[in-house]
Amino acid sequence: MKKYLLMLFKIIVFVVSLIILYLLAVIILPLFSINKKNEKKSDKTISIYILTNGMHTDIVVPVKTDVIDWSVTIPFTDTKSKKVFENIAFGWGDKGFYLNTPEWSDLKPLTAINAAFGGTTAMHITFYNDLYVGENCKKIKISIEDYKNLVQFMKNSFALDSNRKIQYIKTDALYGDNDSFYEANGRYSIFYTCNTWAANALKNANQKSPIWTATQQGIFYHYR
Repeated sequence: MKKYLLMLFKIIVFVVSLIILYLLAVIILPLFSINKKNEKKSDKTISIYILTNGMHTDIVVPVKTDVIDWSVTIPFTDTKSKKVFENIAFGWGDKGFYLNTPEWSDLKPLTAINAAFGGTTAMHITFYNDLYVGENCKKIKISIEDYKNLVQFMKNSFALDSNRKIQYIKTDALYGDNDSFYEANGRYSIFYTCNTWAANALKNANQKSPIWTATQQGIFYHYR
């Protein structure tokens, strides 16, 4: 009996230690930034935004530039409103959360477990016109070359069909009249969250970004 109790104790200590290490990483690693030198670039002509709802970070870019016209790949007609907009927001995240959890009260244990340890993912697209810079929305000016890198990162985040086309998800689980969902690449977990994806998007665009973060605070800390 003592042998089993000792084994159980060791397992508990191990699990608690992992949780503590994870929480320390969540707190400490976002404090360290990369790509600070890029701030001195003088050829920044494209405006992008980081946008948060308090939990999740979106990367917002112009719909049309000389680099790409996103409305060709992601048509306005995929939204309820079918209106034309100037800006497009990209959010990568757990598919179960996006489609099955409109409110936190709707969260099911299985959805949470799947998300924490390797949930399937979706791209959430939202169209905007005017964006108001403030605590939850920061404007960033980047170069054309950096934007090309960002565009490629965005493209690589979509799961394509056999015809190399993005895959629209038909669902009623929309957040409004100006958004839509698509199949995405990658697996969601506590180690690679929606905010980790957004931070990596900024890294690929050579913008300030935490070394690693699971939270939106880890991104916005560097854009205070």
